Amino acid sequence: MSSPETSPYKDSEASPHGETRATEWPLWEIFIRGQHGLSHRHVGSLHAPDAEMAIKNARDVYTRRNEGVSIWAVEASDIAASSPEEKGALYEPANDKVYRHPTFFDIPDEVGAM
Repeated sequence: MSSPETSPYKDSEASPHGETRATEWPLWEIFIRGQHGLSHRHVGSLHAPDAEMAIKNARDVYTRRNEGVSIWAVEASDIAASSPEEKGALYEPANDKVYRHPTFFDIPDEVGAM
């Protein structure tokens, strides 16, 4: 039995969140558009050396029975996102723009129910 000091896996510890080890392929987020859908949806993540290989691997892993018509592979490090804590400051300014709400417009009676 080997001790942790002599283990061949001593450098295989997880890297800090958001950082990639030099020996690890980058993480790709995979989005697939279904045959009857108009938008892509996130289906999972995988590691690949480049975008071409990420798309090929995503095809093998996430699409079966020809269910997808388009695959997006986005390197996870390139994604920027807001946090739920920022929700108020991010969305509240839109509430001041009443012209964006359908109640601002008069709908003619000929239109009927929308």
